[in-house]
Amino acid sequence: MADTSDTRTPAQIEADIRRRRETLAETLDEIGVRVHPKTIVGDAKAKVAANVDHTLGRAYVQVNRVVSDVRAQFVDEEGAPRLERVVPVALVVVGVVGLLAFSTRRRKG
Repeated sequence: MADTSDTRTPAQIEADIRRRRETLAETLDEIGVRVHPKTIVGDAKAKVAANVDHTLGRAYVQVNRVVSDVRAQFVDEEGAPRLERVVPVALVVVGVVGLLAFSTRRRKG
């Protein structure tokens, strides 16, 4: 059997009820804000923006890593070009451009 004896005065009971009502009112206000359509949309937009920022950041790091790797292939530690790698690549590029230019001239004529 539950003990129903209460040693609080009526004024204390009223004060407790008043505090509980204030707490419940605050909780209901918070719930109202959380379920408001503008809040839900704002939260969704924030999550999407955070995901896009994260994805772009990862892509930037990956591109930066690739550029650094390519640069390391053509430049030595002091920053001077590695001619043994630059010259063959330049010759290949000139050859490809020359072939493309030659092939377009042949088609026109």
